[in-house]
Amino acid sequence: MTNTKYDVAGIGNAIVDIIARCDDAFLSNQGMEKGFMQLIEAGRAEKLYQTMGPATEQSGGSVANSIAGIASFGGKCAFIGRVADDQLGKVFAHDIQSIGVAYDTPPSDVGLPTARCFVLVTPDGERTMNTFLGASTELKPADVDKQVIAQSQVTYLEGYLFDKPEAKAAFNEAAVTAREAGRKVALSLSDAFCVDRHREDFLALVRGGVDILFANENEITSLYQLNTFEDAAGAVRAEAEIAVLTRSEQGSVVISGNETIEVPAAPVDKVVDVTGAGDLYAAGFLHGLTAGRDLDTCGRLGALAASEIISHIGARPEKNLKSLAQGAGLLG
Repeated sequence: MTNTKYDVAGIGNAIVDIIARCDDAFLSNQGMEKGFMQLIEAGRAEKLYQTMGPATEQSGGSVANSIAGIASFGGKCAFIGRVADDQLGKVFAHDIQSIGVAYDTPPSDVGLPTARCFVLVTPDGERTMNTFLGASTELKPADVDKQVIAQSQVTYLEGYLFDKPEAKAAFNEAAVTAREAGRKVALSLSDAFCVDRHREDFLALVRGGVDILFANENEITSLYQLNTFEDAAGAVRAEAEIAVLTRSEQGSVVISGNETIEVPAAPVDKVVDVTGAGDLYAAGFLHGLTAGRDLDTCGRLGALAASEIISHIGARPEKNLKSLAQGAGLLG
């Protein structure tokens, strides 16, 4: 086995989140269904940017958010994801590098512009997302730094990227590289619609190439096409080394072999924005796992990180997660 340089290397969509507050009337006027995510084209992205109110911009993407969370816990991380050589590509690179994440994927000077996600947050904390995936979908096997993968305890893959054959090939190459180096592979199912599109690919990975699976209740029942969470949990128990199943305010369930650990949700005074809750849960769990903590502590670290992220707008921590975890007695 090669030396460990990183705790976790993430591979996922490199997206700039453009986050703004709005009211329900704005969503209705724009023909958006509250609380849902829809994919949009470049022209729609430009028009929406001109129409929405004041916004903040920060590097985003599901696995990129998780990697940022691990960095806030004090973990050593790398990220692989494709941006264009444009203004938002520079925003993404600067933002993620500034928090201590190794990010060296060369920007593309051909093809689509950098991906962006418009996150519209209503007063009740619900977020409605419009995503232009752009250059992030053009990830290819050549973008995967095999040395980074071989030097990482865990390689974390984002299910959203499975829509393009080259990106899928990049994932498979990364998984093989990690396996050959004796490392672990983790996968996020991303969302139930993603599962519907790629069920057979995901099942093949869970059965043959993934050590740690992250899914919420809707995603895991969709994966196995079962009606109840309990049945789906039983199905995944037989196939995944570790399955981490989140259930929003009901907390989470961690399954490993014959072991079942129920982890309560961490308290939060007020839910402001649920964007990134699952991403940050994964951050806490993976940080605990790579730091050698038991599965219960891993789950509690995940719940802590998720509670921090839903207490404010945006999917990046505003408080230092390491300090929060130390204050809660979860890290030394």
